[in-house]
Amino acid sequence: MSDETGTPDTPAGSRDGADQDGGPRPEPLRFFGTSWVNHDNGYPARRVGAAAGSLAAAVASCLILRFAYQGIRIADTGAFVTVLIVAMFAICSALAFRNTWEGFGKRHDPVRQASLRGLLAIGFVGSLFAYFFRSLTEAPGEKLHRAEYEKAGEEYARRTLRRTGNPARKKRRR
Repeated sequence: MSDETGTPDTPAGSRDGADQDGGPRPEPLRFFGTSWVNHDNGYPARRVGAAAGSLAAAVASCLILRFAYQGIRIADTGAFVTVLIVAMFAICSALAFRNTWEGFGKRHDPVRQASLRGLLAIGFVGSLFAYFFRSLTEAPGEKLHRAEYEKAGEEYARRTLRRTGNPARKKRRR
């Protein structure tokens, strides 16, 4: 069975589904599935595609925002409104960039994310640029997911270690 990105759906820590012991499974990343675990199934091509796609989307978004700016200038709403709108998009984009960048290293608080939803929607260009820059070095979120996956693997191995010997036969000192 495979997920929507075409990566094999195998148990965590296994290669080609050989390990069927029910260990932890890696969490799929958007556009990468579970290919980030072993950097297989077209991982480098996916990274290049993610970087190019996010950069193209950011550039297209900037062009659309430029048309919106020109519309505001044509409407002759005044310098104050023009400066206010440009500052709003710049500040929201910077905050969205920072929030997205931090999200690649730690899990966000869902309540805080819900309260920032409007701000992040306005600053979508910042999020696109953060995605682009992270895609140059790794799959966005890979470092966080890898740390969690390795920790889960270590905990699983620790839980499944079997004791040696029969504790009932333990020698008793008198």
